[in-house]
Amino acid sequence: MGNRLSKIYTRTGDDGTTGLGDGTRVGKDSARVNAYGTVDEANSSIGVVLAAQVPDDIRALLTTVQHQLFDLGGELCIPGHAAIKAEDVDALERQLDRYNENLPALKDFILPAGGEAAARCHLARTIVRRAERETVTLARHDAVRPEAIRYLNRLSDLLFVLARVLARADGQGEVLWNHERRHA
Repeated sequence: MGNRLSKIYTRTGDDGTTGLGDGTRVGKDSARVNAYGTVDEANSSIGVVLAAQVPDDIRALLTTVQHQLFDLGGELCIPGHAAIKAEDVDALERQLDRYNENLPALKDFILPAGGEAAARCHLARTIVRRAERETVTLARHDAVRPEAIRYLNRLSDLLFVLARVLARADGQGEVLWNHERRHA
């Protein structure tokens, strides 16, 4: 492992720049910093999900995801670095299929609710979607491996499915969007 931080502040970012993993200095508002910063935010939001009551299997899955998001943040922070593999995306797809298998088909949109854990999971989903958008923005002008974007896309889908599972596990159930509420 690289250098360890013995002091948290360095003052090197006081000019509005930050150091990438390869030592390059870039603006703190660069597309690359936005992408890996939002991945970090997504990781933190999954920590918020894990602070709620969730079944052990979902806890283990989301802990694995947190490690992978940390890896993905490193990939985005170090130009040319590869950390997320196609197998990681495939594993998310298998989990998606597993958890979605027993859910009823959606006939209506659902609101981001359904109990504490489900609502937290919905919030994490939206942050992962933003991380995906930020990573796509970065990919428009800088090299980003397609596995990174695919991983974030599948992860947001997985979090949506897990939110549905958690809403049912909590006994709250899903809250359907009432599109006819204004016409009643």
